[in-house]
Amino acid sequence: MDDQKDKSSEEKQAVLIKAANLIKNSSYVVVFSGAGISTPSGIPDFRSPGSGVWEKYDPFEVASIWAFRHEPEKFFDWIRTLALQAESAMPNQAHLAIVDLEKSGVVKSVITQNIDSLHQAAGSKKVFELHGSARTATCPHCGKRHPQDYFQPMILNDKGIPHCINCGKVIKPDVVLFGEDLPGDTWDGAYQECLDADLVIVVGSSLEVYPANSLPETAKKNGAKLIINNLSPTHLDPYADLILRMDVIEGIGALPGLLSSTAP
Repeated sequence: MDDQKDKSSEEKQAVLIKAANLIKNSSYVVVFSGAGISTPSGIPDFRSPGSGVWEKYDPFEVASIWAFRHEPEKFFDWIRTLALQAESAMPNQAHLAIVDLEKSGVVKSVITQNIDSLHQAAGSKKVFELHGSARTATCPHCGKRHPQDYFQPMILNDKGIPHCINCGKVIKPDVVLFGEDLPGDTWDGAYQECLDADLVIVVGSSLEVYPANSLPETAKKNGAKLIINNLSPTHLDPYADLILRMDVIEGIGALPGLLSSTAP
């Protein structure tokens, strides 16, 4: 049994060294993150058996633009749960490792499907939030933007349905719901990053949500190498240059420490 553990440890170390060398030999690295990067911070992902958010909620009943417009009580009960989890969460070693790779000039940007803002809390500077942020809100009627210091207390303190301070209508969190398009400027920026990348690292994403999941594929088709750090298989696994089938803390979380010790 100990020999098997040692072998498994050696195999993990070997694949991590390969990942570090791929990073070291790249000039424009982009990280693409999903819910799995935030699970070590205490935020459940959406699809994991037994713990995923969608096992408790029907996404089209609570997380759609229809739910926001027609059943706001149900919608805000759901978004309040996410906001409370995000409020108490702290960036973990995977988030911090990405920041370390940014500071060293290796990682140029982060594209994330997450709405928890933990990449920014960790210190990442260039973050494309494809699905928006749950920390701020906008009035869909008059366009008034509501900052975090107004919207968050209303959500976290269970003050019911938040209303616009300008026109009195229900305000909408700045998240992309089912039935809505991704923000154009954010999408265009993320797409360009994938065209510029010579290496994309997918971290904690099952790559099931369209159109976000098409971005790593875009980079790969444009000649970039692809590393996938995810516990479960993805549809892009056959095209990946390297797969880190391990927890994100063991995976990307360990890479900054390996970069200085790997051969160029």
